[in-house]
Amino acid sequence: MIRRYGEAVKPGQSYIRRPGVYAILLDGDHILATHQAAPIPEFQLPGGGIDPGEQPIPALHREVYEETGWKIAVMRHLGAFRRFTFMPEYEIWAEKLCTVYLARPVLRLGPPSEPGHTAVWLPIAEALARLGNAGDRAMLARFLR
Repeated sequence: MIRRYGEAVKPGQSYIRRPGVYAILLDGDHILATHQAAPIPEFQLPGGGIDPGEQPIPALHREVYEETGWKIAVMRHLGAFRRFTFMPEYEIWAEKLCTVYLARPVLRLGPPSEPGHTAVWLPIAEALARLGNAGDRAMLARFLR
């Protein structure tokens, strides 16, 4: 069973399953996060949805590059969690199946290409408090144990 974080499932609401991949990008005692300005400003683990026909690891490389501008080396799978949420950018209610990997930033190729995203280095302790969703915070805490 995959643990759920965040909002409870709304009775009667239909959800579209949206698989995604995310990374804890570790460098010493800091992680590379993304700050998304809209719809609600928040720090997040970089990553996002897997496109139809796309494999998870190539999707992770693509999403991290789009949101941070960094090339990464994926080290290992850490776990997964679910979130039920409204995604205003797509105007859908989604069951987000979030798979998280440990990776390390290898090379900064440029600024994020996805509008509204900024790459931010956060000390791990600060990231535990500032990541915007409970699932991201729980996966980081689990990795640190």
